[in-house]
Amino acid sequence: MVWTPDQTTAFLTHARKYPWLYPLFHLIALKRLRRGEAVGLPWANVRLTDGQIDITTQIVQVRWRTITSTPKSDAGSRTITLDQTTVRVLKRWRRHQSEVKLAAGKDWVNTGLVFTRENGEGWHPAEVTDWFGRIGKAPGLPPIGLHGLRHGAASTALAAGADVKVVSAELGHATTHFTQDTYRPSSPTW
Repeated sequence: MVWTPDQTTAFLTHARKYPWLYPLFHLIALKRLRRGEAVGLPWANVRLTDGQIDITTQIVQVRWRTITSTPKSDAGSRTITLDQTTVRVLKRWRRHQSEVKLAAGKDWVNTGLVFTRENGEGWHPAEVTDWFGRIGKAPGLPPIGLHGLRHGAASTALAAGADVKVVSAELGHATTHFTQDTYRPSSPTW
């Protein structure tokens, strides 16, 4: 199950109350990142001046332990173009994070990650999933998993007529056939 665009908007509107998580959920919902790709995204791979991010790492959870690795396939290593709204969200987030880092001084944990906790530590993937479930309950939305944000964004893009090659590349799929099989638009019922 995935949310409709209106339901995703309702979730993101509510998620703004959680400033340490909103930019992460925004990026997953609009640019179709996997949880581990978002959690493991370093600022060094973000180019806000030209609106692009390079996906070259991910954080994988093995039981509770985490491992930083490369994406699961060659196609998973990719460059994603950001829309203007996402660039603005990430610029605001970087400014906020820099202010908090400056105020924290030596207490800041310098991970170099885009998405961090209030002290600079990276997020554990399972904690992000838990927060997604909590935040998603508040607006009365039907329950979906965090990966559903990615699926919903892909389905919406394809239904709106986006080129399957573009969507497939942004998702990091090895083939467009996989993308088409996974996100086949449903026929309307009349």
